[in-house]
Amino acid sequence: MSMNIYIVLVFQVLISSGTHLVAKAVATDINAVVLTCLRSVVATAALLFIFFIKEKRIKVQREDYAMLAWLSFLCIPLNQFLFLYGIRFTPAANGALLYATTPSFVLLLSHIMLKEAITRRKLIGVAIAFVGVLVVVFERGIDLSADYVWGNAILLLAVLAWALYTIQGKRMIVKYGAFHISALSMIGGTIMFLPLGLYGLSGFDVTTMTALHWQGIVYLGLGTSILGYFLWMYAIGKIDTTKVAVFSNAQPIVTTILSVMLLHQSFSAAFIVGGCITIAGVALTQMK
Repeated sequence: MSMNIYIVLVFQVLISSGTHLVAKAVATDINAVVLTCLRSVVATAALLFIFFIKEKRIKVQREDYAMLAWLSFLCIPLNQFLFLYGIRFTPAANGALLYATTPSFVLLLSHIMLKEAITRRKLIGVAIAFVGVLVVVFERGIDLSADYVWGNAILLLAVLAWALYTIQGKRMIVKYGAFHISALSMIGGTIMFLPLGLYGLSGFDVTTMTALHWQGIVYLGLGTSILGYFLWMYAIGKIDTTKVAVFSNAQPIVTTILSVMLLHQSFSAAFIVGGCITIAGVALTQMK
């Protein structure tokens, strides 16, 4: 792996780690439908401008339209909406930790969907990672009616959508380029979500939003949805998917540090133990 890719991935981790904190702060005051709509519209407005200057035209061939539509659905209506909905009910560090299981999901789904070989050691690593996740999900006890558990469960679905996007987007990225596919999937996903988003906005008083809310939306729309997504997809197009995904291991660590420094949050022993188990399991899946 070249040093340039390392730099790209470090920036991507920093952006993603900040995303969990910003999303938690904004999603507490704004419902997920409205927030997803505003975030995606901000991102799409910028992407349309950049896309037609840089790419000039859509290069995707007709036989790949269905896959592009599926990636668009995974990108916004599933991944981004479920993330912004789930993060409202659980700490930012939990979101980062659950997203750190992306390599495990990628490995498992690649084996199931693409028939890629999986060793016993990697399978054990996946199992260990999910044990750690269960410890965190139920760190306050097994109460399936609790909002906390509900939020964690929704975030796991968002991670599953992101893992599918990562796996199934690989061929398209190699064929058409990272920016081309990430931009088109973002734009397509925004169009898909827009009817629901406009319905949500019709019953929402935008004047209640503060400057900090708008700054958060700009960060989520431009920083995460454009720069963060592009860096992720760029790296996927250059090196093995699982090598890219393993860098998400750093997200919960960085997010936890930032949560303590900026939000003064404290963490239970169960979270720390579950987090260590999860990261250890994920790391095991990535060893040669």
